[in-house]
Amino acid sequence: MNQGNPNIFAEGQVLLINKPLEWTSFDVVRKLRNQMKIKKVGHAGTLDPLATGLLILCTGKFTRRINEYMAQEKEYTGTITLGSTTPTYDLESEPENFKDYSSITREQLEAVTKQFTGEIMQVPPIHSAIKKDGKRVYELARRGEQVELEARKITIKEFEITAIEMPLVYFRVVCSTGTYIRSLANDVGAALGIGGHLSGLCRTRIGEFTIDKSMTVEEAQEMIRKVTTQ
Repeated sequence: MNQGNPNIFAEGQVLLINKPLEWTSFDVVRKLRNQMKIKKVGHAGTLDPLATGLLILCTGKFTRRINEYMAQEKEYTGTITLGSTTPTYDLESEPENFKDYSSITREQLEAVTKQFTGEIMQVPPIHSAIKKDGKRVYELARRGEQVELEARKITIKEFEITAIEMPLVYFRVVCSTGTYIRSLANDVGAALGIGGHLSGLCRTRIGEFTIDKSMTVEEAQEMIRKVTTQ
């Protein structure tokens, strides 16, 4: 990074940020954009507030690369809680429909991961930012309106169970763009017959960009401060 150029962010930079829990992706953009004092800052792929991990920020002229980065393969780690569902498929809503999970075996879990590996059809969550008839479907869902979304073709390249501490199942997923890990968690629970929801998620990679090369928001703020005050 050429730290002698005061217009470095307007010229274009790619920043790798480790998004904090409970922040929206746009919270990160707004926080750092205000400090950069430029208008063009965007992110390449939304993370839900209850997810953490890699967020790619593009500034200035590099915002034209956002779609390119969004289209790349992604890797996630996280936890699925078995034995209950939630309306949002994650912990943004309260668990319900509790069922006994004690009989579930690792063999059953491994078989289900194979069922959801490869090219599959997935229905996005109704509590998502997808637009239907010009409106965000989560807005329709919150008003209690019936929302039906069509299944979309996605690819789950790898789906690995990394640990089991019932009712928690730890996993790693490598997937195509457009994959909803919340939907995957819900579908796994449904396939096991006991329900399930996403209870933790971290994005660890987008294409060749990995979380170990990312900065915290505070580290990014300090870097921006140094660059803009030189």
